Amino acid sequence: MIDPKVPRADPERVRLSQQARGEDPAAVNALLSADERRRALLSRVNGLRAERNAVSRRVAAAVGAERLALLAMGGELAAESGVVEAELAAAEQAFAEAHRAIPNLVDPAAPVGGSDDFVVLEQVGIPREFDFTPLDHLDLGVRLGALDMARGTKVAGPRFPFLIGVGAQLQLALVNMAVAQATAAGFRLVIPPVLVRPEVMAAAGFPGTYAGDTYHLRDDDLYLAGSPETALAGFHADEILDLSAGPLRYAGWSTCFRREAGSDGRDTRGVLRVRQFDMVEMFVWCRPGEAGEEHRRLLAWQRGMLGKIEVPYRVVDTATGELGVSAARRFDCEAWIPAERAYRELTSTSNNTTFQGRRLGVRYPDGNGRPRPVATVSGTLAATRWIVAILENHQQADGSVVVPAPLRPFLGLEVLRP
Repeated sequence: MIDPKVPRADPERVRLSQQARGEDPAAVNALLSADERRRALLSRVNGLRAERNAVSRRVAAAVGAERLALLAMGGELAAESGVVEAELAAAEQAFAEAHRAIPNLVDPAAPVGGSDDFVVLEQVGIPREFDFTPLDHLDLGVRLGALDMARGTKVAGPRFPFLIGVGAQLQLALVNMAVAQATAAGFRLVIPPVLVRPEVMAAAGFPGTYAGDTYHLRDDDLYLAGSPETALAGFHADEILDLSAGPLRYAGWSTCFRREAGSDGRDTRGVLRVRQFDMVEMFVWCRPGEAGEEHRRLLAWQRGMLGKIEVPYRVVDTATGELGVSAARRFDCEAWIPAERAYRELTSTSNNTTFQGRRLGVRYPDGNGRPRPVATVSGTLAATRWIVAILENHQQADGSVVVPAPLRPFLGLEVLRP
């Protein structure tokens, strides 16, 4: 959640952030109103407590009629306190709900707009010109015996693929290459739970924007994680962290689940947008002043991984209307997909500032020993959809696929053959 001092001191800044996201700026008025009522009731509760304490002190020294009058006054104050404290509890709840309804404040440097208003920061590599008609990744995967969508549908429904043979090997190779890079850079490897409590999901900023994409197990009241980020965010919930030696960096691998609600008829071919996939996610806890630089570091590590699969890509500064609830700014890396002749997202990295830290109650001691909210930064390091870019960019006329050299030690193959 955002710092509650910001809307009090500069409500227009929050309204402008809401407008940039395409959200209702009236939510800021609701927050201010709830905050004003809460603070007024809190002041009244404290005043009544002070009055009751003063009456209690006078009762101790009073006798006769004065004592009886003071006892009656004390009873009236106690009854009034009970009513006001109940009102305060309701006001605190209303304030908490209004506070949680406000997404993170967007970074002023982020481009304003919707899905088409991103800014390309850099383009790396030149898309390959084929001297034959390139196949898409599904046709290639079927010929290689790597993908089976039909049997996946038979077993689990649409967009639950079987990765078979070299397809399964390729996914594991990507995961292991990402893990090797992350651990070499000092990340602590984590295999988190894939089931997450609702309070952890909400504190991490999910379901939020992605409410329609989450799988909820009603009998257990647990969510299937759509990213390792949710469990990693909850790892240090309600803790005070020692950041004296620098940021705490974790790399989490897990199988992930998303309904992909609303995407029927769009990106449904192959494994670009599936409902079960593997992901390696970087997650960092740091001081707020370090978050911007840490965001750039995660982007650099992502670019290092993309360099290892040897595909053309571009770095995109995502527009404000496309940011998730927690992100103040997000960079995407989009790889060139030859069959579509278009760039498609492979990674994203988000600077969440102190938004998740506040919700999760994660703090660090500042220079004066006072606890302050921690900032979080997260970013994808590898995922199943990378298979799309590898197969299509490295395909040969005979239907084989040349394995990028950095990936070969993890896969044990130089060429994938039909």
